Amino acid sequence: MRIDTLLDVHLVAHESEDEVAVLVDLEAPAAAEDAERLPASLQVVLDRSGSMAGAPLEGAKKALAALARRLEPTDNFGLVVFDHSAAVVVPAGPLTDKTEVVRLIEGVRPGGTTDLSAGYLRGLREIRRVAGEAGGTVLVISDGHVNVGVRAADEFAGVAAKAYGERIVTSTLGYGQGYDESLLSAISRSGSGNHVFADDPDAAGSAIAGEATGLLDKVVQAISLTITVEPSVEFARLYNDLPTTRTDDGRIMVELGDLYAREGRKVLLKFAVPAMKTLGLSRIATFELAYVELPALVEQVASLPIMVNVVPGAEAAGRVPHPTVHSEVLFQEAQDVKRQASEAYERGEFECGQRLIGETRTRLAASLVAAPDALKPEISAELAEVERLEEHGRAAGRRGASRMSKMSRESYHRGSRQRGRSS
Repeated sequence: MRIDTLLDVHLVAHESEDEVAVLVDLEAPAAAEDAERLPASLQVVLDRSGSMAGAPLEGAKKALAALARRLEPTDNFGLVVFDHSAAVVVPAGPLTDKTEVVRLIEGVRPGGTTDLSAGYLRGLREIRRVAGEAGGTVLVISDGHVNVGVRAADEFAGVAAKAYGERIVTSTLGYGQGYDESLLSAISRSGSGNHVFADDPDAAGSAIAGEATGLLDKVVQAISLTITVEPSVEFARLYNDLPTTRTDDGRIMVELGDLYAREGRKVLLKFAVPAMKTLGLSRIATFELAYVELPALVEQVASLPIMVNVVPGAEAAGRVPHPTVHSEVLFQEAQDVKRQASEAYERGEFECGQRLIGETRTRLAASLVAAPDALKPEISAELAEVERLEEHGRAAGRRGASRMSKMSRESYHRGSRQRGRSS
């Protein structure tokens, strides 16, 4: 795994308080050509409530049947459906009889109300039976708001976080314009998975296929970044919206999830540095990156000291922020505004959402100006996406607030949580 750390400034002024941003840039290795892939485990939890009747449910079934045909007979696959209750359609296990699994998928019919908790908890029970040490992925597909069972986002998040501790990732697919984007996004965040918005059956099929691609190409698992801050230095901020906990000894642990072959990930942090009295190199923090290499399931740990150079004030006054890190700070500040826009749209505050999307565009433009040439295409693509979002909002008006909320929430997830993803 390639691991790089960059500071926006290496020089800090003698006896002056300062702030330092640190960018951690990761890239997973390519999959070894001669390595035998571990059996993958995928558990699908599918909403079959009444609102899924017709094209949404038929599209999902078609995509899941194609997925089952794509997996190897040694891979584990399971399907749980839910409406007011949960039912196991395909018991989690090896795909030894794909014809029968496809028949069972095609036999799913729409039902009644939406009890997501029943489906999710049942799905977790299924995948725990088969996943083993290698873990697995739960994909939750839903088109509606929960109206039966557990409804609180923090309760779902707690369940997803516990499952991730067992190497079970949870991803969510919001189907259509009636689902609860805050709830599904909270589940995927705590489950260290992806959150995708699909407006029609074709988009849902692509999203389901994409989730399978990541599962089959996975080469690094359960990445965590543990931060030990030196005394008197303050951990000021994690820019990315990633699950964070404090260990018993006061260290900060950030969960980064899994990576597939050649996938990248960027994590941006900021530290408040006190007025230092001693000139020369000084450590402000130590990063410990831990992960599991697949398919051998070998645990790796890398220790990364984060150092600054304390210099006289006149020398520090001439410093120039590293363009890559400075651009990333502006990029992540834009993502935070995008999140605020999504929340405004979700509340029905359309004009506020449009104003915040416009501010997102302005901040991304500043990030583009600051970026080195190698990063400009990536940021230009993000800027173009936000401009399309803004134009869609202008064209749709208030009636498009729900769709704008979902589109911007998915975009925020990619830009903040999955930052650096290569595809």
